[in-house]
Amino acid sequence: MLYKREIVDEILKTIDLDEIIVLHGARQVGKTSIMVWLKNHLSGLKKKCYYIDLEDSRYKKILDAGTDGFITLLKEEGRFPAHGDRVAVFIDEIQYLQNPSEFLKLVADHHKNIKLIVSGSSSFGIKSKFKDSLAGRTFNFEIFNLSFLEYLEFKNYYYDPAVAASEKKTSELKSFYKEYVLFGGYPKIALTDEIDLKEKRLWQIIDTYVKKDIAEIGGIGNVESFNKLLEVLAAQGGQLVNTNELAATCKLARATVEKYLFILEETYIIKLVRPYSGNIRSEISKMPKVFFYDTGIMQMLWLKSLQKEIIGNVFETSIFAELAKARGRQNIYYWRTKDKKEIDFIVKDKNTILPIEAKLNFSRADLTPINYFSEHYKPKKYIIAGFDGKKTQKEHRYPWEMI
Repeated sequence: MLYKREIVDEILKTIDLDEIIVLHGARQVGKTSIMVWLKNHLSGLKKKCYYIDLEDSRYKKILDAGTDGFITLLKEEGRFPAHGDRVAVFIDEIQYLQNPSEFLKLVADHHKNIKLIVSGSSSFGIKSKFKDSLAGRTFNFEIFNLSFLEYLEFKNYYYDPAVAASEKKTSELKSFYKEYVLFGGYPKIALTDEIDLKEKRLWQIIDTYVKKDIAEIGGIGNVESFNKLLEVLAAQGGQLVNTNELAATCKLARATVEKYLFILEETYIIKLVRPYSGNIRSEISKMPKVFFYDTGIMQMLWLKSLQKEIIGNVFETSIFAELAKARGRQNIYYWRTKDKKEIDFIVKDKNTILPIEAKLNFSRADLTPINYFSEHYKPKKYIIAGFDGKKTQKEHRYPWEMI
């Protein structure tokens, strides 16, 4: 069964335009399923479609040879559009081409009757091969693992955020969110019931993508030290990242650590969240905080097994991941002062800012930093995102009420 992901509606807004649609994201987050959903949707509208998976070396050879072979392929398959008609061509794993930029440019410029929808397993893998010649020719969409609302859909559980939840509904949502945090949001994991099998599949993702593919994509020579860095970062989730300390711990040069961090960001494993500053002198720290996009991957790298209860920094990581998907990862910051007043997240949206504190238990929230920040920056509101304990003020929100 194919589920319609939340981002599909945004993609559909560009489906009839000339620009190439590019889906970026880690392996197994659902890019291929989104492309198949789109193909089925367009086919249902009686539109011509053709799907190419470049993991099949036969197609790679044809497309690497240039656009002539590609056009011949479409004609042979009866998918080349007649005059005035159009065909949507889906190309999975575009980064496997030797020169994807030149191929896509030639198709986009000389065959307006071909709409290209392509995917890549990392923006790093794509950017390393894409050239400036594609500027203005693409719409880029970032595909992440499931949001919590998508997770509920995959579990065939109905929830309408616009309807106030009863005590029974809230209890059910808490149970699902606990699962979501403990096991992560990869679609294949969500659709697996047995915990042992969830662990095996998470290890498979780690071994094949996180440790192997990314090392190859980034040209990483010292794989052992790279894997050590991954484990250290997972243990430090939600904490400040000191590249000098990481270099010493992993026995790597600082420049190498910085390169590895860049690769891990561009392959959608981690995000380095930067400090928010409004030029208040008491604000400090140019060091970023590290967050993983998936709590299941984070815990397996850190603790080597799935847990039975939610840990505080894992809950905070889940809040980051929800915010990144809903608000854009580039809009998430943290805030800290010299005297250690700190707010977990500052979300920027155009001219507004929203402070968000993540606490596993509502009762543990300290409002001192929020009050200090509010006095200086005058945000319209703030949120305390929590899970356990009682909600005693209007700013208290469960994660699914936060977005």
